[in-house]
Amino acid sequence: MSAATVASPPGRPSLAGDSLTLTYRALAHWRRDPGPLAGALAFNILIVLMFAYLFGGALQVPGGGSYREFLMPGMFAMTMLFGISQTTMAVSADAERGVTDRLRSMPVSRLAPLLGRALADMLFAVVTLAVMLLAGLAVGWRAHGGPGDTLAALGLILLLRLALTWVGIYLGLVTKGAGAVTAVQTLEFPLGFLSSAFVAPSTMPAWLGAVAEWNPLSATVGATRELFGNPGWGGEGWVAAHHPLLAVLWPLALVAVFVPLSLRRYRALGG
Repeated sequence: MSAATVASPPGRPSLAGDSLTLTYRALAHWRRDPGPLAGALAFNILIVLMFAYLFGGALQVPGGGSYREFLMPGMFAMTMLFGISQTTMAVSADAERGVTDRLRSMPVSRLAPLLGRALADMLFAVVTLAVMLLAGLAVGWRAHGGPGDTLAALGLILLLRLALTWVGIYLGLVTKGAGAVTAVQTLEFPLGFLSSAFVAPSTMPAWLGAVAEWNPLSATVGATRELFGNPGWGGEGWVAAHHPLLAVLWPLALVAVFVPLSLRRYRALGG
């Protein structure tokens, strides 16, 4: 779909209408070329299988319990983190192809291209989370909390993805070239592994464990383990005692920082 098809009718731009139109544009692109998204889903499933069956037997859960149940909340959050590079690549590709410049020259709400991208990526995040839930059930993971706790846990996971979507949008606006996008993709792994997603911070050197505990990913992982009733969510110290609070505050802080940065950068393009 060309950028010309997403322009608003002459007159005052409509934020809601323009955002939905640009969301549909992203969905139409995925429908025409589903390969990258299918590959991303397959990669996530492969990581689950690797840790559940290859490494799980050698890893211990703090306080005991099934490592697969310890693993899956970490994997849910990790797949949300992997979405940063997907968002960055999509935004960067639009800029390189001139789509962003064309949209800026049209009577389209300034926020709409960014909101459209965020909405589309959140829809894909819901699909990703559904696939991961099925993968978790297949390897033996179960949610032992009540329906309310389970829905709250899923909400925290998607809240994290919303925050990371805006991080990806900003990075897509400031990075240029495939090399820069690859660098963003490469950094996802250290950020994800330097958390409580796969092992407890207590097993790390003290200084490294402290960094891992304060990782925003760890807050979501710890909170969702607690809500799902999975092992490994406890621990000592203030951070471990306030995982649910931090799982809300960290994403809100990221949104508060990166939404204005993204808007400022978008307005400055071509200036």
